[in-house]
Amino acid sequence: MTHIQRKALHVSRRGFLGSAAGLTFALAFGPSGISIMPTAQAKASAREIGAWVRITPDDRIVILTPGAEMGQGSMTGVPVALAEELDADWDKVSLEWAPADASVYGYKRGNSRSMLIAGSRAIMLYYDDMRLAGAQVRKVLLHAAAKKWGADPAELKTEPSVVVHPATGRRLTYGAIAAFADPPSAMPAVSKDELKKPSEFRIIGKAVGRHDIPPKVNGTAQYSIDVHLPGMVYASTVHAPVQLSKPERWNDAEVRAMKGVSGVVKLDYGVAVVGDTYEHVIAARNALKVKWAEGAAAAGYNSEDALYKTYAGLAHGKSAQSTSVKKSGDTDAAFAGAAKVFKASFMSDYGYHAQMEPLNGVARFNEAGDTVEIWEGTQAPDSSRAKIAQALGFKPSQVIHHQQYMGGGFGRRSITDYTIEAALIARDVKKPVKMIWTREEDIAYGMFRPQTYQCVEAAMGADGKVTGWRHCVVGDGGSLTTGGIKLDSYYGIPNQDIEQRGVSHGIRLKHWRAVAHPFNLFAIEGLVDEMAAAEGQDPFEFRRQRLAMPAKAQRVFEMVEKMSDWKTKRPEGRALGLSVSERSGSLGAGVVEISLDRRSGKIHVHKVWAAIDGGTVVQPEMARRNIESGVIYGLSSVLKERATIKGGAVEQTNFHDYEVLRIAEAPEEIHVEFVESDAKPTGLGEIGNPFISAAVANAFHALTGKRLYHMPFTPDRVLEALKA
Repeated sequence: MTHIQRKALHVSRRGFLGSAAGLTFALAFGPSGISIMPTAQAKASAREIGAWVRITPDDRIVILTPGAEMGQGSMTGVPVALAEELDADWDKVSLEWAPADASVYGYKRGNSRSMLIAGSRAIMLYYDDMRLAGAQVRKVLLHAAAKKWGADPAELKTEPSVVVHPATGRRLTYGAIAAFADPPSAMPAVSKDELKKPSEFRIIGKAVGRHDIPPKVNGTAQYSIDVHLPGMVYASTVHAPVQLSKPERWNDAEVRAMKGVSGVVKLDYGVAVVGDTYEHVIAARNALKVKWAEGAAAAGYNSEDALYKTYAGLAHGKSAQSTSVKKSGDTDAAFAGAAKVFKASFMSDYGYHAQMEPLNGVARFNEAGDTVEIWEGTQAPDSSRAKIAQALGFKPSQVIHHQQYMGGGFGRRSITDYTIEAALIARDVKKPVKMIWTREEDIAYGMFRPQTYQCVEAAMGADGKVTGWRHCVVGDGGSLTTGGIKLDSYYGIPNQDIEQRGVSHGIRLKHWRAVAHPFNLFAIEGLVDEMAAAEGQDPFEFRRQRLAMPAKAQRVFEMVEKMSDWKTKRPEGRALGLSVSERSGSLGAGVVEISLDRRSGKIHVHKVWAAIDGGTVVQPEMARRNIESGVIYGLSSVLKERATIKGGAVEQTNFHDYEVLRIAEAPEEIHVEFVESDAKPTGLGEIGNPFISAAVANAFHALTGKRLYHMPFTPDRVLEALKA
């Protein structure tokens, strides 16, 4: 057996430059743009400033990447824009994780900066900053070469990682320049006109090698679960069956006496067992008997009763308290004067993130106990660092954060509750701790996509145009229930009244891949398809003629209509379904082809076509794979995944009863195409998910004449719909 020794990744900003012969550009985002510090000053003040680019004499270019990597490719995709404007030879580029310091490495978020990678927005939000940083470093290199040659910088140009003087044929590599250049005290200004035109791109829009793939293939990629420290112990937490109940007492002496157990630690909402091996910890946690405090908000909660009774009552009751999400025009007048009114109700269940790698983190304190090192894979290293510091009563500067790869995130790893536990346990036992939640623990103490009940109404005028729209979504979680509920980016309905009706159950909720878009588009596009069918009109034609689609929407619909060869007759027992898709500024349209086993109630999706307008697609192949991933993730949630809660406790425990899509159930074909665009990039990592639910439901109607109103479309629900 080959043993692979993994070395923990330590990113030291103070020791960033290993050789004095190299040139380090310490780029800091400040109120006046990006500034560059001299090498000595950059090394001395690395904690405060940090560096984006390092060039070594052997022509290696190191770029720090803030793109948290959970399989979507952001760690590669984000620095591509910098490398493009730097005119770097990508084969000579290597990447290192950026430190968890948003003041230097964050993108603008209102009046502050953030490193949160969520909503498939990493490339979109870092794009301008990365291009500017690359262009400024390139300009520094041009000026340094010009000074050496006694030439005018305007006479020079760059080729990949080389400065060229065309008039004399002289050439200098970036590494050679780095060996002698004195970096200026401030970066030169770069105007928009000096940035490359899209026609000049060498890397943007072209496939480049992803830096995370080779180590993932050869087994050297380091996840936090791989980290091993001298003297490290293991821990795992038991939380209450009823979420957010507090521990009162437990069989402490019995558990501490078990083989390999070195500690039992009380936490706010759980009890952690600590031991010399993970196997000993698991045996001890299985023996743990905890008396939990009563009175948690979730106690007695039954999710199915709430959905069918409480939520339905709030949706259809006239006195329910609501919060307006969008209000335009005169909706009451539109419905009062309507020639036809269409109504329908839609439901969706709780959804679990189902990330592959169990939630885990590693924590180690220094001897004085006033500094902690953290190893974790997180979507938000800056806020994770801040929250760990807060939990410990530390300043963020007392937390040294080491970013790691993530075995899936989907929104769950944008919060760091499990790593906070690791830090608290490590402080208590005074040893380095690797804390691992079991899969059962992760589900029981999960943070779910909320369940919802939706009431949707549309008013149609005498001319057949849709003139009014009402949509209420009932569910816990506020904005977690309203994403994607606005229509304006794809349908021009003049009179709209969209609202959220909130309820609270004490269940932990969290952003989930595409958040609320899947269930809101399920309702929106479900009713649109009903109207098209009632009017006896082709779904494409209905949208074009009745819904005042803007040009961007028309383009993606036209593209997917051609891709899917929509009007061609399908084999017996197959049918097509259509839906719009929207997320993070991107717009798309998708078609699915399904079949149905009428005896078992199982739907099988054979083919998927998606047309996407995502602006400038920085890495098309990476984006395509990301969208394919979203399609699979969406199908899994649409056909199988549901979490239910009874008596305040989650009923599912692992993948045997929280079912996910299997390889044999995946589509045989997924086709993705992009609209050509020079606009800025928009988010693409989640747009493969939102359209799937409605497209499958609409295909089901085309095949059977029946409607599905409750996702996921489990076999039992399908059989029930067939009997309706």
